[in-house]
Amino acid sequence: MRRSPETSPDQASESDTQSGTWWHDAVFYQVYIRSFADSDGDGVGDIEGIRSRLGYLELLGVDALWITPFYTSPMADHGYDVADPRDVDPQFGDLGAFDTLVGEAHQHGMKVTIDLVPNHTSDRHPWFAEALRAGPGSPERARYVFRDGVGPAGLIPPNNWTSIFGGPAWSRADEYEGITDGQWYLHLFAAQQPDLNWENVEVAEDMARTMRFWLDRGVDGFRIDVAHGMAKPDGLPDMDPRILGSPGTLLKSEIRDPRFDDDGVHEIHQMVRAVMDEYPGTMAVGEIWVSDDKRFAKYVRPDELHLGFNFRLVDAGFDAAEVREAIEGSIDVVASVDAPPTWTLANHDVIRPATRYGGGDAGLRRARAMALVQLALPGPVFLYNGDELGLPNVELPDWALQDPVWERSGHMDRGRDGCRVPLPWEGSYPPFGFSETEESWLPVPPDWKDLSVEAQLEDPASTLSLYRAALELRRTSDAFAGDELEWYGAPDGCFAFRRKPGGLVCALNTSSQRVPVPPGTLLLSSCPLDAGYLPPDAAAWVV
Repeated sequence: MRRSPETSPDQASESDTQSGTWWHDAVFYQVYIRSFADSDGDGVGDIEGIRSRLGYLELLGVDALWITPFYTSPMADHGYDVADPRDVDPQFGDLGAFDTLVGEAHQHGMKVTIDLVPNHTSDRHPWFAEALRAGPGSPERARYVFRDGVGPAGLIPPNNWTSIFGGPAWSRADEYEGITDGQWYLHLFAAQQPDLNWENVEVAEDMARTMRFWLDRGVDGFRIDVAHGMAKPDGLPDMDPRILGSPGTLLKSEIRDPRFDDDGVHEIHQMVRAVMDEYPGTMAVGEIWVSDDKRFAKYVRPDELHLGFNFRLVDAGFDAAEVREAIEGSIDVVASVDAPPTWTLANHDVIRPATRYGGGDAGLRRARAMALVQLALPGPVFLYNGDELGLPNVELPDWALQDPVWERSGHMDRGRDGCRVPLPWEGSYPPFGFSETEESWLPVPPDWKDLSVEAQLEDPASTLSLYRAALELRRTSDAFAGDELEWYGAPDGCFAFRRKPGGLVCALNTSSQRVPVPPGTLLLSSCPLDAGYLPPDAAAWVV
């Protein structure tokens, strides 16, 4: 969302809403609500905590927020198991607090987008309780994916599908007290997250109702969780044995995974788009773990989602050739449907960049360099809270782990908690201003004192200062204009591209040798230059 320094946030917001394209180069900031800021001292972040830090987010320079689920939930998967999608869980606040947050975020010039979770509900959702009571063949069970088992007495699951969190993707209904019919229900994630049956018209109608509920309250868009899920193939065929137990939800294999990316999902996204079109200036971005270019592009056709989360930079190592391939592939995959590419290095499900790129000082240098790369690219960028501080993953003790992956995997997979540790804000002792209590929901390491917002804010060499400078330049400089890239020749282990027609040049050095900086005026570099040369593990912007 580029605007001149003279344009006020209110003027920019009104103009962008009228044009309907504010998201085309916006910088989104993902707020993992449990870990951002706790206002009431219970050790868990909340809506009021977000509101209290809007000044920081404005100072950082982001254009929009993406807030993870805050809906009524028993928290089996920390909010992604939704019991009521049209209310706020008391742990996070209430509808009044949410309305205040949206209004004040808009006053600060920031859009507000929120998560939708359409693939499944919580097992505490009223619909699932009704389904259990109603029994096989009932309209209530038809809202979910219930099936009879196979084999003697139906004791074998209906097919061989596995859960993304580990173990089988089926559980017996009679595991719930008072249920004796023996049917199985599908859950691609935790057993407490039963999959909805999207062939049931009630499911689509309820989702549309939920979307309008939040759009009427002023939200500017949605992030669609598991957007490549929802639709299930006819007959629920078995998974190919060669992909059984494959980790995660990224569809990389040439072997089709029947659990995801069924063609029927596109009708669902057409419904989503039709609702969004009732509210001009709003957008939807899908979490799409699909690597096949042609199949990915279908999700962002003009009558489907506005944006698709693209994870190619997450998958690329710190290698110039890999990063360039990820960039070119990301642009090419959406060019055929005239949608902008999206860029991200992290979220609440993946290892933080500072750790993923090697950890320690080297990992942080590389994470800073990649921050400049992604912020130099055309199209919207999604930042994960804490990456602007250079936070690493945390090796948590076993007793602290809460991710359902830890239990479902039989303690073989430590899960995602390491990238979800609460943010350090200020002070000398954990949890560094995140909460008034020392007992934050995940423990904050004592050595994060020097990574806090307070410690970094006035340090011109800090990672926070680097992000602030980069976001200010991206927002105000004409050098970032245009959607085309021109690539330059570069030494091995390096690349340089130029934004057209704006003229910004971004150079990345992943080699072990210093290299010449492209000619021009230096705007910003991820670390100090070495006698005019770009050091290893560094990036620079030049005009």
